[in-house]
Amino acid sequence: MGLQSTFHAPYGGADFLGWRKTRAGGTEIVYDDGVTRRMIWRVASTDPSEVRISEALRVAVGSIRVLATLYDELKKRAIAIERIAS
Repeated sequence: MGLQSTFHAPYGGADFLGWRKTRAGGTEIVYDDGVTRRMIWRVASTDPSEVRISEALRVAVGSIRVLATLYDELKKRAIAIERIAS
């Protein structure tokens, strides 16, 4: 079964959320608003659940306030992140 790693806002916005694996094996979450803002966070957990991350991203990108919802969903799932780029 494949696991979705990228999500686009369904309501016509250009918001994009995705997760990716780094060369070192870490996991990162990427946000892009399609205009000016691109943000990247490192998942601080040593063994993050890709299923829980995907669920959080899916819920967040479906909301009007993507970033606020993303932070709430990650917190609900006890997924710690640290911002590495903006």
